[in-house]
Amino acid sequence: MRLYRTALWLTAPLGAALVAAPAGVTTAGGVAGTMPGSPLSVWAAGAAPETTVVDASRPFPVLRAMTVALPHAAPRPTIVSRTQWRADETKRDPHAHYANGVTAIFIHHTDTPNNYDCADVPRTLRNLYTGQTRDRGWGDLGYNFLVDKCGTIYEGRAGGTDRAVVGSHTVGFNQGTTGIAAIGTYGPGVKVPAAMEHAIAALAAWKLGLLGIDASGKVRLTSTNNKSRYAKGTSAAFDAISGHRDAYMTNCPGEALFNRLPSIRAMAAALQGRTAQAPSVTAVPTALSSLPPTAH
Repeated sequence: MRLYRTALWLTAPLGAALVAAPAGVTTAGGVAGTMPGSPLSVWAAGAAPETTVVDASRPFPVLRAMTVALPHAAPRPTIVSRTQWRADETKRDPHAHYANGVTAIFIHHTDTPNNYDCADVPRTLRNLYTGQTRDRGWGDLGYNFLVDKCGTIYEGRAGGTDRAVVGSHTVGFNQGTTGIAAIGTYGPGVKVPAAMEHAIAALAAWKLGLLGIDASGKVRLTSTNNKSRYAKGTSAAFDAISGHRDAYMTNCPGEALFNRLPSIRAMAAALQGRTAQAPSVTAVPTALSSLPPTAH
């Protein structure tokens, strides 16, 4: 088992913020997690949490390098950044909202043509981006990630790929979840490309593994909107990797892709080291959330 070491250095002056939002993103508005009564994860711009008084005469403990192995973490797959697909950042709401962590994945399809060339996907993303910001008023792409038929993963909504960014993908269940959209239309009789399935599984395994969530298990989420399948405030059980239709009255992600979700869950669980045939357990650094959002 490989272990990664990470050193935490106290280099900021006393009272200075040690964690900052990604470049170009402000933490405006507090977003709670999916569990009732969970604390806010961010504060409005200009506001601050209650001040803690620190006795400067007392020495701080020395911070040394630490090694932490998460038993069911999966490696981070390669993700094409917004910069790389040339997202026009002036189109979006500059504010990103965050939950306390990602506990479930919702799978979607973009309901766009399947006969695309993978080299043209960045242009497709820019068109989707324009439609969802200008025409739907979502402030940004609704999906956190998008995957093409060649298995390439793209960063969707801004805010940091390794962070629990709240998207606009599943009404009632956007908080504490990640939306992954398969580029194309996957209705009855359409074959879902193997490369796409594997990429979705790898991405889901990584995101869920950040909190140790079993990709093949069940989670409980609480609805925040009466327009979902569940009344606001209702707690419901979901697969950790679910289809959009499980939470909302829709055919998304299409019959063909929905029927492949059991296989995707199994692949994701294997990547997390939860089966006898799984790869060796991968350790991740304690400061994973500090990685730059465009890292590969």
